[in-house]
Amino acid sequence: MSTSALFYTITPTYSTSTFKNLLSPHSPHKIQLNPSPFSLLPLHLSKTHIQNRKRFNLAATSTPITLNSPPKSSFRDKPPKDINVLVVGSTGYIGNFVVKELVNRGFNVIAVCRERSGIRGKNSKEDTLSKLNGANVCFSDVTQLDVLQESLKTLGVSIDVVVSCLASRSGGVKDSWKIDYEATKNSLVAGKSFGAKHFVLLSAICVQKPLLEFQRAKLKFEAELVEEVEKDDGFSYSIVRPTAFFKSLGGQVELVKDGKPYVMFGDGKLCACKPISEPDLASFIADCVLKPDKINKILPIGGPGKALTPLEQGEMLFRLAGKKPNFIKVPIEIMDFVIGILDFLVNIFPSLEDAAEFGKIGRYYAAESMLIYDPETKQYSDEGTPSYGKDTLEDFFKKVLEEGMAGQELGEQTIF
Repeated sequence: MSTSALFYTITPTYSTSTFKNLLSPHSPHKIQLNPSPFSLLPLHLSKTHIQNRKRFNLAATSTPITLNSPPKSSFRDKPPKDINVLVVGSTGYIGNFVVKELVNRGFNVIAVCRERSGIRGKNSKEDTLSKLNGANVCFSDVTQLDVLQESLKTLGVSIDVVVSCLASRSGGVKDSWKIDYEATKNSLVAGKSFGAKHFVLLSAICVQKPLLEFQRAKLKFEAELVEEVEKDDGFSYSIVRPTAFFKSLGGQVELVKDGKPYVMFGDGKLCACKPISEPDLASFIADCVLKPDKINKILPIGGPGKALTPLEQGEMLFRLAGKKPNFIKVPIEIMDFVIGILDFLVNIFPSLEDAAEFGKIGRYYAAESMLIYDPETKQYSDEGTPSYGKDTLEDFFKKVLEEGMAGQELGEQTIF
């Protein structure tokens, strides 16, 4: 789908009774599409081409904003059991937690999934159905708008809310625009086509200072989402910008446990964050479905407690592991040197574009804090970054020291 594609609407045919029967506890939690010459199950992912990849550098908002009052949407007056929530990115790391939270709160959840999900497509359809127990699983392809719309049309039901947890797996240039912008926009267009009145977007706090392609892609979609609300006063959004996840800080736990040194860049104080657990973030995202104070706002969010630098994280980890602190401090200039070489080589070998981007991603996360950023003072604020939840990084470290990182693999996002 081109980045200049226009919004358009299909009039679906559905009935409330149809969906209630579909979502009955006596029916299997799997949506089977009707067989036809154009049968969509199973669906196979196909490549899409980005026809207009521009370098967008949109202004980011670092504090919550409100465009207007909450729209009068009938779904907000219904109990959760009668509210149909479409979740895209449902098999992703955060998406999986979001689906579980919405199911636990009693919403009718339709989870859109790839046939082969998980890191490098390791999960089968059966694995996905088991993982998303309680949700109604629809196998489709969010990277193809026509396929996604046909899948939803075949369901014969309306959509009240779309929750997008889509994110590029690698952070590569093409993948970022394909997922963080195009596929996310597809979910907005398709959701609105079938009646959606609210869109909850999982973004990232780092878009406040956009230096990377995935940040620019996210910001472009954020801007278009806000524009859509300005055009349609019956539609609303919640943009969630979380700080670091626990698992992104757990990569050195096993090393420290084995007596290895803790590696950090500079003096260990370059990048601070208020990490938030996956269940707490999922709870916050679920709050955005109905809570009036989350409507038409950009919502930066962190976990409980004060911000922690890598030095403080390392000290905590050594203490919990009962080990003597042992740090290796790597000059950040080394990364600058490597990135400079890669940028030069890209001009000669375009195929190295993603390698150069990965270097920039590593540099960004090694130097920039995941907190509210003031573009005027160029300072990050611990106090200005909202806190939510009850899970702490210390508790996470304790658990990983005892049980390991099983289920916390970064996969293709290891560079982050």
